[in-house]
Amino acid sequence: MASKNQLKHIRALGQKKFRKEFGQYLVQGEKNVLELLAAGIEIVELFATPQFITTHQAQLRQVNVIPCDEESLSKASTLVSNNAAIAIVALPAEPAIDKRGWVLALDGVSDPGNLGTIIRVADWYGFKQVVLGEQCADPFNPKVISATMGSFVRVAAIRTNLNTFLAHYNGPIYGAYLGGENVHQVAFGTQGVLVMGSESHGISSEIGKYISHKITIPAFGGAESLNVAMATGIIVDNIKRHG
Repeated sequence: MASKNQLKHIRALGQKKFRKEFGQYLVQGEKNVLELLAAGIEIVELFATPQFITTHQAQLRQVNVIPCDEESLSKASTLVSNNAAIAIVALPAEPAIDKRGWVLALDGVSDPGNLGTIIRVADWYGFKQVVLGEQCADPFNPKVISATMGSFVRVAAIRTNLNTFLAHYNGPIYGAYLGGENVHQVAFGTQGVLVMGSESHGISSEIGKYISHKITIPAFGGAESLNVAMATGIIVDNIKRHG
């Protein structure tokens, strides 16, 4: 069974400073852990209920599994439910940004749930990377990992200085604004960067100077704005229609 120190370590990894210190992050919940196993990503330790271990024993043959009762997992977990399994995974090395095709870049998306959902949207539309400005949420925040619903194993989140990246990018740079060209009428090409801004302030002025094409999603009702993850999905869908 899991020791007190092991459970304490799980709780610690819920905080960014300890993820950085230990070079590890958490993957919690049955679905996300199964995605991790299916992707063949190495697991440092897997804490799981006897039922989870019995059900998935064929997938756990090469894994360091530590049995744990659900009550203990629930106390150690950062989630409120679905605590059949918690994996500790080493933080991956960040790959270089692939500038071929389309690049999805985020400027100041600070809500973990929104970031996780955007990663899930990126996965749906075939993006292998999401570029994060330095003010974005930590992509290894447990809430981000949970919100991706497993897409974190297929989409690399790459944190970078967005100013530097855009300053050296050779191609069109699109930015989502409340005022801009109707996204339904934009002739998107096969390459470019789409920048989505923060939930409360949109694209910052520092990043805005690099935007060559301002675009907007036309409104047909009375809502003041769209959630950034929803807006990302709508714009990416329009880009893919031209791909």
